[in-house]
Order: sequence, then C-alpha cells, then structure tokens
Amino acid sequence: MNHSICLMKDVLKAFNDFEKDLLQLHALSLNEAMLLCLLEDHAGSALSASEIAEKTGFSASHTSKVLRSAESHKWISRSLCTKDRRKMHFELTEEGKKKLRQLKSAPIEVPELFKVLL
Repeated sequence: MNHSICLMKDVLKAFNDFEKDLLQLHALSLNEAMLLCLLEDHAGSALSASEIAEKTGFSASHTSKVLRSAESHKWISRSLCTKDRRKMHFELTEEGKKKLRQLKSAPIEVPELFKVLL
C-alpha cells in the first residue's frame, strides 16, 4: 500500500511537469489537449458533453469547464443535436485543427516514467 502511494506521487509529478511544459509551449492544458485529440478521433461525428465525459473520464462539471475554455479559444464549436434538441454536440473548428497540428509538430517530451509504456 505504502509503495503504491509513493509511485502515484511520482506519476502525478510527471503529469504535472508534462502539463507545465504543454502550457508553456502551446498555451493549453492537458485536458484541453485531450479534448482536441478526442474530437479529432471522432471527426465527422460530433460528440455530446456526456460522451466526452465518458471517453475522457472527466466529471460532468469538469467536462463543462474544459468545453467552455476550448470554446473561448475558438478551438471547438457547439451545435444543437438534431435528434434531441436538449443536447449540444461539439466538434473541432479550423482553429482547433490548427492548434492540434501545432501540438503534433512540436511535441512535448514524454516524461521518463512513461517512456516504458510507449
């Protein structure tokens, strides 16, 4: 038990360092980057907020926060679901696709702790 806690400390530190580099180089958070990658993976089929939450593991409130942030940067757009007008669907904008290309062209160094997983 004690060893697993110490290992998780190291994992979280590696994630924090990775996100710090991501923010510094690309001016977006790890959660925003995950959202852009997810929407790219589902290009052509917009996702609802609940689908995004399910696929990322974010809570509903956190998903909403990340969506608002990405939308404020004009990386994503929202539209009303044609089948259920209570739902919103989200997809990448051209600006979001551009941001994703920037991420891919200047990747952040993967922390040593995670390199064995790749």
